[in-house]
Amino acid sequence: MSKGTLAAALIGALATVGLVTSSAAASVKPAGVGTPANVDVSQWHHNESEGAIAVNPTNPNNIVIVTNVDVPAAGMFKGVSFDGGNTWSRTLIGNGDNLGYACCDPTLSFDSSGTLFMAYLLNVGATVPVAYSTDGGVSFTRIPDIAKPASSNSVTATERKGLFRYTDQPTITTGHGDVWVVVNAGGPMVATGATAASLLAGGSFSPAALIPGTNNCTYGDVAIGPTGAVMNVCTLTSTGQGGGKLFVNVDPDGMGPQPFGSTRTFVVDTHIGGFDFIPPQAHRSIDAEPGLAWDRTGGPHNGRVYLVYTFEVQNESNNTDIFVRYSDDQGATWSAPVRVNDDTTKNSQFLPKISLDQTSGNVAVVWYDARNDLGAGGPGDTDGLPNTDAQFWGAFSTDGGQTFTKNFQISAGTSNSHDAQNGIDYGDYTGLSFYGGIAHPVWADNSNSTGTNPDGTLHQLDDYTAAIIETLREGPFGSERKGWIDEWEAAPDKLDVERFLSLVEDIGKGRFAQRLATRISVLDPPAYIAGAIKFVAERV
Repeated sequence: MSKGTLAAALIGALATVGLVTSSAAASVKPAGVGTPANVDVSQWHHNESEGAIAVNPTNPNNIVIVTNVDVPAAGMFKGVSFDGGNTWSRTLIGNGDNLGYACCDPTLSFDSSGTLFMAYLLNVGATVPVAYSTDGGVSFTRIPDIAKPASSNSVTATERKGLFRYTDQPTITTGHGDVWVVVNAGGPMVATGATAASLLAGGSFSPAALIPGTNNCTYGDVAIGPTGAVMNVCTLTSTGQGGGKLFVNVDPDGMGPQPFGSTRTFVVDTHIGGFDFIPPQAHRSIDAEPGLAWDRTGGPHNGRVYLVYTFEVQNESNNTDIFVRYSDDQGATWSAPVRVNDDTTKNSQFLPKISLDQTSGNVAVVWYDARNDLGAGGPGDTDGLPNTDAQFWGAFSTDGGQTFTKNFQISAGTSNSHDAQNGIDYGDYTGLSFYGGIAHPVWADNSNSTGTNPDGTLHQLDDYTAAIIETLREGPFGSERKGWIDEWEAAPDKLDVERFLSLVEDIGKGRFAQRLATRISVLDPPAYIAGAIKFVAERV
């Protein structure tokens, strides 16, 4: 590693929220103040949207993205990185290969051993396919599909390319050695689980079971708690623009003999129906898009489950905000809502995603945001109309969801979903994976801020990502010292060693070393350290 590259890596480990974190990307100046370096992952013709992303906890430099494509009719885009998201391999999967003929709606989750699980939908069929990868997403092995329970009386329709009409948005998650999937199957939500070990040994999921009280409750999510309990959230009222009540159900022992409870718990009325049309998502519409994240860290908030959702301040006002609540008693009661977006406009925020860093217990939330589109021109407006364009924004919480940090813009450019002519605008959801202090989102973007979209600017959507570090949100840095970091990142050769070491001291050398380790994998340790490691390893 060159001196300049090492300096860039050191600065990147200090960088405030919004500055890039991979060693190669860290030497590139952000596109805007506090904005991370954006990476156009897909770089394909036509539209890519509804991306899922997962970070391998056994190798955080291994990141996988799978996303919808609108061309060809069968298939999904897959991107795999082994250098923290700096470079990507790109391919089409589910195009008649061993994964079948895939339609859409991919969902991903790495388990603690580094096995990646994926669920998605097929172009035709009444089952939910699941596959796993043991090589970091390079290849997948398909296991027996999850069958729709016999009690679900769905009928076929042309919507979603011939799938069962109300079968939508499967979600897969891992934790406590288990793998769980929930999906709407013709009206009610259904769930099924299996141990990861059994699936790798050639086993399959048991037939999906109906979750009580979830008929006409859709757009769900699932999370696994520290004891193996499983929670489902869904939105009642799957059509129309009003309503949108969120309910949770809990299976208290997960893979044990107890089923999901016969009663559901009401959380909030979001004022957002299943198809709520807002100006920046005028064709596809939005739902409340609730999401769950359950703390299994063993830390101060172990067992706390977080719920993110979209809330419309007044029905049909298009003034939609992002809120988070939490529960410490498996969803029986919930905290007061905390508003995540900190803007003062009445514009739309929508399609949120939440992820919890299981190494720290900290929480990240990302979403589309139209706050800067006042219809008066400028970087947040592409068409002279208010609240029709969107950027991608985020925030962190380091105090158990009681407060969130000042919001930061993630996307370097501004997108317009109407110009994409995608049919589903930005899609139904975004993606986020937060691990080791670094949040990796994925979102659909046609700003062409990177200059790599083959369809050009404000045409079809590509899937973008960035790497965002939250370490310094816990630190005492003021504007002057953050200015030092900005200056050093722009010109790593101007690093002031004394000032740099003072910042490391404030952060804590252990925490700094943890962050630095993710970005200097190409640096060999000195011989005396390598020898000491070898000496110990040979005797353990």
